[in-house]
Amino acid sequence: MSEDEPARTDPRSVRPTALALLVVAGAAVVSLPILRPLASTSMPAPTPFSAASPLGTPDGHRAGSRSAGGAVRDGVTVFDDEVPAVAELDPDLLQALREAAADAAEDGVAFHVNSGWRSPAYQDQLFGQAIAEYGSEEEAARWVATAATSPHVSGDAVDIGDSEATAWLSDHGAGYGLCQIYDNEPWHYELRSSAAHDDCPARYADPTHDPRMHTARD
Repeated sequence: MSEDEPARTDPRSVRPTALALLVVAGAAVVSLPILRPLASTSMPAPTPFSAASPLGTPDGHRAGSRSAGGAVRDGVTVFDDEVPAVAELDPDLLQALREAAADAAEDGVAFHVNSGWRSPAYQDQLFGQAIAEYGSEEEAARWVATAATSPHVSGDAVDIGDSEATAWLSDHGAGYGLCQIYDNEPWHYELRSSAAHDDCPARYADPTHDPRMHTARD
């Protein structure tokens, strides 16, 4: 070979070097950790928190059981027989409510029950909460009766929700014997059968003026 000719590389000497580099690179790739997106990680779904009610279920509703307490969920109507707060009402009161509700529906008004029949335990619970809220038994009694005095416990009272419904009852309730009993509770209705002919009796300012409350307590 002359001095003017460039040196030639033996191709047999290049091949092992190139193969060695490929092997090293491949090993590096294999040794890299396999990364997966966090979304693909399988995690158990969290369990929803549900506080057990002292009355049985979280909303106090247990079909067909007087131990359910009488609490109701939103949307309950006077036609919901599976709800104890409705089913345990006095039959005559319930019939009057359903007749009135059917007629009110023709005017586009729905009767929703905020409260109806209540167990003695539930009534006492509500009275205790009222004492805590209003600061004394005397002030609480203006809004909530004891289990010994409440017409809810006997199934003789119902609280109708929605101002549209109570306005309808204010105009038409007497014709069904459904009367507002207390000035401070426009939602509280009881049956006074004579009201269909004689109109509803004068209302009490609040439950503390109702003789039934004092008689039962004494």
